[in-house]
Amino acid sequence: MKYRKLGNSGLKVSEISYGNWITHGAQLEDVLAKKCVFAALDQGINTFDTADVYSDTRAETLLGTALKGISRESIVLSTKVCHPTGTGPNDQGLSRKHIFESCNASLRRLGTDYIDIYFAHRFDPHTPLEESFLAFSDLVRQGKILYLGVSEWTAAQIKEGARLSKRFNIPFVASQPQYSMLWRVIEGNVLPACAEAGIGQMTWSPLAQGILSGKYKAGHSLPTGSRALDETGSQFLERLAGQWMQYDALDAIQRLIPIAHECDLTLPQLAIAWILQNNQVSSVIIGASQPEQIQENARASGIVLQSSIMQRIDEILDPFIERNPECTG
Repeated sequence: MKYRKLGNSGLKVSEISYGNWITHGAQLEDVLAKKCVFAALDQGINTFDTADVYSDTRAETLLGTALKGISRESIVLSTKVCHPTGTGPNDQGLSRKHIFESCNASLRRLGTDYIDIYFAHRFDPHTPLEESFLAFSDLVRQGKILYLGVSEWTAAQIKEGARLSKRFNIPFVASQPQYSMLWRVIEGNVLPACAEAGIGQMTWSPLAQGILSGKYKAGHSLPTGSRALDETGSQFLERLAGQWMQYDALDAIQRLIPIAHECDLTLPQLAIAWILQNNQVSSVIIGASQPEQIQENARASGIVLQSSIMQRIDEILDPFIERNPECTG
C-alpha cells in the first residue's frame, strides 16, 4: 500500500480508503463488517470513511466496534455531518447546534475521542457559512476534530470555505467528490479551486456503483447480488440509467477489459488505478461487502498507467463521460 499527503497537510492517507456506505448495518452485520475492516488493515489501508447517516447511524457504530482495540494513532478516521439524523427541525444542516450535537454523537458511536477528518457532507444554503466554520473552528480548538473536509461542494463554495478557514485558522484540507472514468465533473472547476487552496481529494464511487466492474452486460439481466438490485444501489443506477445503463455504454465498458488484462489488472483495479494517476487525488474510497473485494481492489495502489493506456481509455469512453460541472452536488 502506498500513502499520499492529504492536500497541503502533513496527514498521510492510504491511496485506498475503506468506506462503509450501504454496507455496514445494511448489507453487512457485525461479524462480516469486522472481517472487511481487518482485511483492509491487512492490506495496509489506514484510512476509514463513514457518515452519521449511513444505515441510520449503525454504520458508525459497526465501524467503531470493528476498530476497537486497534491503535488509534495508526488509523485515519473520517465521518460527516449535514444530512438529517432525526425528524426535528434542527436535526440536519450545518447550524452550530447540529454540528456540535452530531459531532458528539459520532464520537460516541465510533468510540473515539477525536475525528481525524470531519466532512461537511453537503453545502447548507440555509445557514450562514460563517456560523458553520466558527463551529468547526471551535471543535478543532477542543481537539474533537483535527482536519476539515467537504463533500460535493462547488468550486465557488470551496473557495469561500477556504477563505473562512484562513480567517478561523481551520485546517481545511479535504474534498470528497464522486469521481471515476465516467464521472469527471470535478475536473473543470473543483480541482483547480482545490489546488489553489491546498485541498486534496478523497474520491468516492470509483466503479460508478459497480458499472465499471464490468458485471453489467448489454442484453443480459442484472447479476444476482449486485447493488443494482438493492434499494440504495437501484436508486443510484436509476438516475444514471439513460446515460450508462444502455447498450452502447455497457458495450464500451466491456472493451476496457482487454486493456486491463494488458496491464495485468482486473477491470475494477484499472478503474481505481486510473483515478490515482491524478496527483490531486490523495485517496480513493472503496466499498466492499466481502474481504476478497478489498484484497483485490487494494492492489491498484502504486500502479502506474502509461499515457497510451490513458488515451485508449478516453477514446473508448468519450461519448459516455459526464463532464458538466453543474452536476456537482
